[in-house]
Amino acid sequence: MEVSENCFHCGQGIEKERILFNEKTFCCNGCKSVYEILNANNLNNFYELNKRAGIRPGDENSGQFDYLDTPEIFEKVTDFSEGSTSLVTFKVPVIHCSSCIWLLESLHTLNKNIKYSQVNFTRKTLQISFNHNELKLSELANFLTNLGYKPVISLETADKNVEHLDKSLLVKFAIAAFAFGNGMFLAFPEYIGGEDYWMEHYKGLFRALMCLLAIPVVVYSASDYYKSAWYGLKNKIVNIDVPIVLGIIVLFGRSLYEVATDYGPGYFDTLCGLLFFMLLGKIFQKRTYNALSYDRDYKSFYPIAVTKVDFEGKQDNILLSEIKIGDRILVRNQEIIPVDAILINGEGNIDNSFITGESATISKQPGDKIYAGGKQIGSSLELEVIKNVDQSYLTQLWNKEAFKKHETGLDTLTNNVSKYFTFIILGIALISGIYWYFIDLDKMFQVISAILIIACPCALALSAPFTFGHIMRILGRNKFYVKDTITIEKIAKLDTIVFDKTGTITHRKKSNIAYEGAEIKEFDLLNIKTLLKNSNHPLSKSLYEFIEVNDDYYQVEHFREISGKGYEAMVRGNLYKIGSAKYNNQDSKNLETAVYISKNNEFIGKFIFKNEYRENLKNLFKKITGYNVFILSGDNSSEEKQLKELIPAYKGMAFNQSPEDKLNYIKTLQDQNFKVAMLGDGLNDAGALKQSNVGIAIADDTNSFTPSSDVIMNGEKVVLLDKYLNVCKGSMAIVKMTFIISFLYNIVGLSYAVTGHMHPLFAALIMPASSITVVSFTTLSTWILGRKYFKKSA
Repeated sequence: MEVSENCFHCGQGIEKERILFNEKTFCCNGCKSVYEILNANNLNNFYELNKRAGIRPGDENSGQFDYLDTPEIFEKVTDFSEGSTSLVTFKVPVIHCSSCIWLLESLHTLNKNIKYSQVNFTRKTLQISFNHNELKLSELANFLTNLGYKPVISLETADKNVEHLDKSLLVKFAIAAFAFGNGMFLAFPEYIGGEDYWMEHYKGLFRALMCLLAIPVVVYSASDYYKSAWYGLKNKIVNIDVPIVLGIIVLFGRSLYEVATDYGPGYFDTLCGLLFFMLLGKIFQKRTYNALSYDRDYKSFYPIAVTKVDFEGKQDNILLSEIKIGDRILVRNQEIIPVDAILINGEGNIDNSFITGESATISKQPGDKIYAGGKQIGSSLELEVIKNVDQSYLTQLWNKEAFKKHETGLDTLTNNVSKYFTFIILGIALISGIYWYFIDLDKMFQVISAILIIACPCALALSAPFTFGHIMRILGRNKFYVKDTITIEKIAKLDTIVFDKTGTITHRKKSNIAYEGAEIKEFDLLNIKTLLKNSNHPLSKSLYEFIEVNDDYYQVEHFREISGKGYEAMVRGNLYKIGSAKYNNQDSKNLETAVYISKNNEFIGKFIFKNEYRENLKNLFKKITGYNVFILSGDNSSEEKQLKELIPAYKGMAFNQSPEDKLNYIKTLQDQNFKVAMLGDGLNDAGALKQSNVGIAIADDTNSFTPSSDVIMNGEKVVLLDKYLNVCKGSMAIVKMTFIISFLYNIVGLSYAVTGHMHPLFAALIMPASSITVVSFTTLSTWILGRKYFKKSA
């Protein structure tokens, strides 16, 4: 006889599936997940207190997401799918607080097939990396639904449309506007006063109508403030919405008391007006934030150039934004694939660690699909573009948690100020309330409400993001692309700049090259040029352009690169080595920069480079005398004398530096408490860029996109580095000035409120006015700052 089993969580009989976990049986993944959440948070006594009281997540719609498993739909909805890992971005409108973020970023603890999850709070999106062999996409969508976070999937969201203003906020604002307008109309006769019999007779009705108008405003329109304050307190944070909520409760409670006891008309009209102006301020803020984030995602990150190849094999460097479906592009060793493509030529060996967080490489054959964000390790690839460039996806890669350098800056200052600010305001409100309680009880409620409402540090919280948002746009227009706003703060605090020599302070293309050695036959020249095509090293690129033979494509086999030394491969049956003297078993002349070449381990000859420095460098080094300047180079010390003349105030120089040496050099400087910026090649110096406080990747016409850098800078602009540093310093001064403006508003407003000379409605008017002042000041002052250093383009 079969014994029927019951689910440990919800107590219902198990019909469809039987899931064993922790020696307990569950009827569905939803019940198992809720049990895990309770268990993880030590809330197991839920089951002792509530025998069979679990709520079973409804599974009548469990098939609603089955269509996601159709291959065509799966491919359209997912960002990436390779091996056993897929990446998907869901729109989850119900994300609304820090608790939601905490839970959604802890999904990997609830389901072993989820690798990581990342929330974008402003866009209300959730990106999840999961094992698609063990967890279907439909099951993942059901899993989120059962947790209470149902994803909204329309095939438009797969096209990553820009999100417009939250409609519920507009509805809340409309209700507050309606109640405010009508409430003022109903309150008008009482404001006029007088001994009107009709007015005396109907005032109770008018007051009741005002109360009815105020209830949806207080309950619904102000709901975001309650949620924010409640979740803050739940997580032991006293955020800025706490005094606002107290102000609303005090006003509403007092108004109900006055109307119930026939003491007076209450403050219902004021309350509706207050929320009307506060929501208006919120809409204004959100619109500006949306404008800033839209600008940031779609216009700021176009410095990435790619090598386009035509059907005759001719190469041309173009901006990523100019790529079209069907174009052919070349991706060299260590370069990041900027767009989804099909492999045409070459042996793909793709490292997807930037996307998945796992460093395993996957081999690819011609005809295979390769996803944007993967990195080729090995010989160059020719790819055909199959999807339009999604800049916001690359931006997301750049901002991955793994590449963030956790440093405290103004952001924490803003948070700390806001935190103490809240306690100070509550203290002032309490002391004032006690004082007015003995002087004038009626006035006490007005004073407390005015204090709690006027002292909103919205302007304080707005100042940093608005200023840095504008500065990011100005810098971006001038080919200095900053990863995030914290980077601007870090640049402002720098005291040390480390320059890599090759390709940073020297030109890549203008190098004067001379050949020394046995004559190279055309057969070998073609093979060498094919091999040079595979490397992203500045000297290899210069040499590739210097060798003037037809650019035929030959199969490159067994490509191997040793960072800082050279690389080798088989081309048409011969082994070629390109790199340093030591790599080719030769003795180097100490006073020259040269690339040595050997064939089948027999030395052929060397190409000698005479470096050409960027124009106006001397002028730049005169202007940055306030910083400690260091020069690092992978070359020998042949140009030490020239460098010393160019940079008389240098603090140190080091030559023959491998990528690892450069990283350790920067580490040593940081150990001496220097705040270091490193300027170098985005690919060859990736380790040093990541180690530095601010890593600046120099991009001339190359794909220097790397998540290791904080800034991508156009090579021509290196000589203007002082201007970018000054703009970042100036932006910090602007933030501090906006802090002062915000404090002045609060001090003046509070002095009026405490002395009983301010009506709560006037306080509600001043609150958004302070935000508007700060935003206007920021916009104007950043524009002036930009014009000062970059005249026409600010």
